[in-house]
Amino acid sequence: MTAADGGEPERSRAGGVTRREVITGAVALGVGVGVDRAIGAGGGSGSGHPPKPLRGEPRSFRAVPFHGTHQAGIATPAQEYLTFAAFDLTARSRARLRSLMIAWTRAAAQLTAGEPYRVSGAGGAPLGSRAPADTGEAVGLPPAALTLTFGFGPSLFSSSSGLGLGASVPAELQPLPPFEGERLEPARSGGDLCVQACANDPQVAFHAVHVLRRIAAGAARLRWSQLGFGRTSATSRNQETLRNLMGFKDGTDNIHGEDAARMDRFVWVGAAEGPPWMVGGSYLVARRISILFDSWDATSLHEQERTIGRHKHSGAPLGREAEYDPLDLHAREADGSPTIPNDAHVRIASPESNEGQRILRRGYSYSEATGDDGGELDAGLFFIAFQRSVERQFVPLQSHLAGFDALNRHTLHTSSAVFACPPGAAPGGYVGEHLLG
Repeated sequence: MTAADGGEPERSRAGGVTRREVITGAVALGVGVGVDRAIGAGGGSGSGHPPKPLRGEPRSFRAVPFHGTHQAGIATPAQEYLTFAAFDLTARSRARLRSLMIAWTRAAAQLTAGEPYRVSGAGGAPLGSRAPADTGEAVGLPPAALTLTFGFGPSLFSSSSGLGLGASVPAELQPLPPFEGERLEPARSGGDLCVQACANDPQVAFHAVHVLRRIAAGAARLRWSQLGFGRTSATSRNQETLRNLMGFKDGTDNIHGEDAARMDRFVWVGAAEGPPWMVGGSYLVARRISILFDSWDATSLHEQERTIGRHKHSGAPLGREAEYDPLDLHAREADGSPTIPNDAHVRIASPESNEGQRILRRGYSYSEATGDDGGELDAGLFFIAFQRSVERQFVPLQSHLAGFDALNRHTLHTSSAVFACPPGAAPGGYVGEHLLG
């Protein structure tokens, strides 16, 4: 929010400097300094004070604290937009990876507070003669509830990485097994590192990944990325369940971040599992799921509802009236057939059908340019889920879905990745400190 909007000018936590003033002021520094100089940056990122929301600004556009016991962007109420990026590490040094994570952490604390990225040590060159540290596309924009969540992929711990981290790899962090019916694109799968940027302004989310990619130059290169819009699950009791690109309400029975008991049971890694550096963290699974619209759009409403197991317009389970009515998998029609078909998506995915297991869904819709496939839309769901155990939660669930879900006739999984997201960083620390410190 700006003064022209009737509110206060956007201010940083440190010294009342506006985002625009820092961009144009003498503290801006070119990217050429690299990661090792960037980690010496000070500013407001390590103050430990909570970010100050703008007066009169909608809550959905205020800053979300970066530092904490858990990384933000997991239990945080899901925002409206996503920029997800996976990186391959090019530096073969644990010290270099440590420097990158320190730099990323400090930059993330600035960006999520609504501040521009800045580093110290401007040197003697005039400001206009070098590229600014911050890329500038978020100048004048509020924090927009930006969260940045970092993760480490299985390949980071392999012997070929040269980092010597093999003894620290969690048993849960293994490449996902193949699933029936998927057609994965290797170039859009996997990765050594990931960044999940979520915000209520798409430009704020893009800007954050843009800056982090520049910081990573010489240490890591972008492997693949995905833009998302329209969250597909409610992750807070205060959020309405939105519709996915198939037109159905999605994620009605999702875990809510305020439910501490379920978060501890299903999402956060406990001390018993280890390793110690992952306690308080979570495992992220990402899957790009294309919708086969030619098939889906030609399906009758009755069959669409039987495929999902819910009424399209109300979101209620078949045979019920309201969205939040309990799912009754034992209900029968007059002829004795199950009200919710045996292969309906909600039946196959329900905790009752999966030994009580749940995952925290945090996915987004996506839409991209049409390829040379006869005009079929390239759009669908960029599925993101957090869980305490990939082996006990996601793998059995996806195996069950791949084998029996009626929705498989209308979807195709085209990319896949898994990452270990460590716990949050304390002020003055960095994400992954207990692994790399």
